Amino acid sequence: MILECPTQTLRETRGLNLETKRLTLRQPTLADVEAIAGIVGDKRVSINLRRVPHPYSVGDARDFVNSTADSGETVFLVEHERNAVGLVGLSWEVEGVPELGYCFGVDHWGKGYATEAGRAVIDFAFEEFSIDRITSGARVVNTASRHVLEKCGFNWTGVEINRFLALGSSTPVDCFKLERSIWSSIRNWSQSTRSA
Repeated sequence: MILECPTQTLRETRGLNLETKRLTLRQPTLADVEAIAGIVGDKRVSINLRRVPHPYSVGDARDFVNSTADSGETVFLVEHERNAVGLVGLSWEVEGVPELGYCFGVDHWGKGYATEAGRAVIDFAFEEFSIDRITSGARVVNTASRHVLEKCGFNWTGVEINRFLALGSSTPVDCFKLERSIWSSIRNWSQSTRSA
């Protein structure tokens, strides 16, 4: 059954885990704040995220975990062999059009984790919600993030200027979208599974 209301569904799926070939995606808890601060606190990561400051502290991570419990966002901590390697999720700033976002620790770049985790969340979104598309974006200078989106089937739609807290300024962002019809036609990547 595909649901219309993301907020209701997100409340119903608290505690949901997604499993891929190499990764476990689960809701972050307060026990994860140091790991999250370690990932996001690296300036090479934070300068590519619109809504996080730099420096990014354990307190910022604690506030983030607490706010995700009450927000309309769905956020997963990504683990490889029980070690936190990144975060991936959906925000619902535009009703009916979720935005995919992700970040990974620098030590875990280039290993395909972002693509693998992104595909699991994309599958979750299209299978759970009555949506026609997912959007995302990457700083123009962040070629690795743009490649992740392309490998997940996203199409480039143009450039916008967005404000980035860690930069303290605005910068150009490549914008992307993934239509349900495209996802349906290319969805031959490895299946993810769900558990409670």
